[in-house]
Amino acid sequence: MRMTRRRLLGIGGALGLTAATGLSAAAALARRPSVTGAELRSAVPLPPPFQAPLPIPPVLKPAGGSGDRYEITQREVSAEILPGVTTPLWTYDGIFPGPTIESRRGRPITVSHRNELPVPTVVHLHGGRTPAAADGYPTDLVLPEGWQEHSMHGGHGMHDPRAVVSRLTRDYTFPLEQRPTLLWYHDHRMDFTAPAIWRGLAGLHIVRDDAEEALGLPSGPRELPLMIADRAFAADGGLAYPALDPTLRVRPGVSEPYLAGVLGDVILVNGAPWPVHEVDAARYRLRVLNASNARHYELEAVTDDGRRLDLVQIGADQGLLAAPVTHRLLPIAPAERYDVIVDFSGVPVGGRVRLLNRLGSGRTGEVMAFRVARRGTDDSRIPDRLSADLPEWRRSDAVRVRDFSFRTGRMHGGHGWLIGGLPFAPARTDVTTRLGDVEVWRLVADVHHPIHLHLVGFRVLSRSGRAPLPHDAGLKDTVSLRPGEAVEIITRFDGYRGRYLFHCHNAEHEDMGMMANLEIT
Repeated sequence: MRMTRRRLLGIGGALGLTAATGLSAAAALARRPSVTGAELRSAVPLPPPFQAPLPIPPVLKPAGGSGDRYEITQREVSAEILPGVTTPLWTYDGIFPGPTIESRRGRPITVSHRNELPVPTVVHLHGGRTPAAADGYPTDLVLPEGWQEHSMHGGHGMHDPRAVVSRLTRDYTFPLEQRPTLLWYHDHRMDFTAPAIWRGLAGLHIVRDDAEEALGLPSGPRELPLMIADRAFAADGGLAYPALDPTLRVRPGVSEPYLAGVLGDVILVNGAPWPVHEVDAARYRLRVLNASNARHYELEAVTDDGRRLDLVQIGADQGLLAAPVTHRLLPIAPAERYDVIVDFSGVPVGGRVRLLNRLGSGRTGEVMAFRVARRGTDDSRIPDRLSADLPEWRRSDAVRVRDFSFRTGRMHGGHGWLIGGLPFAPARTDVTTRLGDVEVWRLVADVHHPIHLHLVGFRVLSRSGRAPLPHDAGLKDTVSLRPGEAVEIITRFDGYRGRYLFHCHNAEHEDMGMMANLEIT
């Protein structure tokens, strides 16, 4: 698979720059702090922006048409993402993104996954408050038919005496005792998460409840889920990815220029390149997910005459804020979700609003567009008070404070990404805490690291000794650490006992060791 690389001054570029200039990786990054990784250049012609209509992933129906059991088949398909180009994909139920699951707070569901792909898979419901057995631990594999145990590589992840391996199918039961919010499900296989997500294994999951629905927020066709992801395309139409083993069967990892993360030169929203969506001149609720492996975005909504529209944030990773927060620029790291309202009522019919990425350049500076097609009545509102059930943890509640460094380093004779100087090892317990304990964690980064905690949400207390940023509001499960930054978070480890993870959600970093075990007793 032929691919062209564009080197950027992220750590991927910095690794090369270090030898040439004598700069440390961190110093090289400081020169371009918004960039992480190296960008692949597509080898096929790219379409003009704002031509493809925005697809809306279908909502998955329960098995048998009713009840709380769902079935998804993981399988290979070919699809036309770029006009006239056929692209092989790994999918949930034959589509990318996978079907959206809609559920109710406190009403358990079971999702049965059947693996018809050529490699093992694992499913993680990102942001779910899920028992450990269904959380998608990376070694809890679902093996495809005919897969032999000895086919699995002997890398740092495969010795795990606690692994629970299934053949062909696995049921994941989610209690959903959590605040209404946008979650997402994706592959979480040991050492191969990044290429599996890149090939298409990602979908949305929305949790709803009566209280949120009573607020009068935009709904129905004026509520849009937006999964943003970058990709690159090879000359044969396939998705270009610099895997050391393109079969994703034996040898994990990527080639040297991409060790810091893989960036694509095509921005997809719900699987379409730079799409456009017709809207009414009214408020819309945008449920935004950054499903990119490594790319960060800074979103801005701009009319054709240069006017910037407010992005009114009403929710974060783990649900509604206490009160709205208004932004003009909204940064979003891999795996973060933001719930925002945009008001198109001041845009004339026929006018266009572009959603831009101020961290991109050239084509990656554009995300999608909205075209105002008609006037319309609008009885939606944005309440001054959104939610009263946010936890109010105080520093004095914390029974302990922990420090974690997230840095590059050496592992197994090669480059890796480490937490506290150690690469991930499933058989090692890194952190033990008690159910119900409140803790403060201090997280320090060398370069960009979006840090995700499984099971729990947290509040951001500070950034480098200063107050949190406006977009840190609310309850989160992923926080973006910037180069050289120290971030304090506070959380309560409640819900379930068992083995969980915390890790960097730059998917290439995750695959190269930047995960750790969290045991809740």
